Amino acid sequence: MRGEVVIAGAVRTPFGRFGGALREVSAPELGAFAVDAALDRAGLAPEAVEAAYLGVGMVCAGMLTPVRQAVLRSRLRQETPSLGIDRACCSGMTAVGLAFKDIRAGESSLVVAGGFESLSRTPQLLQRSHANRVGSVTVDDPLMMRGEVVENSISGYTAREALQHGVDRAMQDEWALRSHERYFAADAQGFFDAERLVFDKGATRLDKDEAPRADTSLEKLGKLRTVYDSETVTAGNAPGLSDGAAAMIVASTSAAKAHGLDVQATIVAYAQVCGGPTSGSYTPAAAICEVLRKADARLDDVALIEINEAFAATPLVSTLRLADGDQAGAERLRERTNVHGGAVAIGHPLGASGARLVTTLAAALRARGGGLGLAAICGGFGQGDAVLVRVDG
Repeated sequence: MRGEVVIAGAVRTPFGRFGGALREVSAPELGAFAVDAALDRAGLAPEAVEAAYLGVGMVCAGMLTPVRQAVLRSRLRQETPSLGIDRACCSGMTAVGLAFKDIRAGESSLVVAGGFESLSRTPQLLQRSHANRVGSVTVDDPLMMRGEVVENSISGYTAREALQHGVDRAMQDEWALRSHERYFAADAQGFFDAERLVFDKGATRLDKDEAPRADTSLEKLGKLRTVYDSETVTAGNAPGLSDGAAAMIVASTSAAKAHGLDVQATIVAYAQVCGGPTSGSYTPAAAICEVLRKADARLDDVALIEINEAFAATPLVSTLRLADGDQAGAERLRERTNVHGGAVAIGHPLGASGARLVTTLAAALRARGGGLGLAAICGGFGQGDAVLVRVDG
């Protein structure tokens, strides 16, 4: 019988806002910091780690093999194999899922998994064909979050999906406010102390997430203009561009016992899905259905849910899908979704967010005394991941 797969040492940096305190810290430096922090939290010797799987969501941090560079900057052995994962916003959760699958298959027993992102340092791109051209040239900015596979921006097609599901601007603004209110309530109680480590390196120090706005209100949110070609998405009901990293130790139960790890949660199942290129607002729901199918579990058995707030629309549409269109059922799901706030408040460093969701979920389940929890996330152009975890009471 195959042993279970567990998580230990899960940790994240505070998430910095675009151009904020972490703006001078490179993506591999952020990744290395999180890897070392996970080792410290777990009390694990670096030489015990067999591989490092880390997600980076935006053009590979503008450099060659950023995950390998993060490993070389960390305390891991230089012989540690690494894998950089680009599944857009899903990347950090995919890293956890790949570690889970490797360990279940008996190919590994101890893996560092997570992700990192420095959107503040994401380069603008000059197409090489412009190099010798006379006259004006166009520089592409990847942070516009566009792609040649769709006509509209991600915020544009997300708004259209939301409206088709009956999720209007007012509902999205209300969820954004709820995200901030839940975040500040949790932070005041010290909830994030279990997952967030002060970033203190060189001249840079950050001890709190920079994006949350304590003074936000429905009135202020309602005055914001929509962005790009979107009908409902604003800077207030979507997360800002962010910098940050998250990492954890994923281990077999036998390896966790041998190394004396404090197990934070057990990974029950992992799933990844894809839909149409504009299906992002509900691919978390599709991924949740698939991971529950794999685990032969029911949504009613799940105590807590984390759905990444790529936009406020995402958890709203996904919970409505999970409730088969029933508004009352969707609202009941929302009461146990992102109970400590989400990315609209905390921020969304693309490669790190999937791992952050798993970390937050494990901490939340421990705080309530155990239970089953779901973490799900959408990724660019119709991708989705979900993880089902269990914390024993």
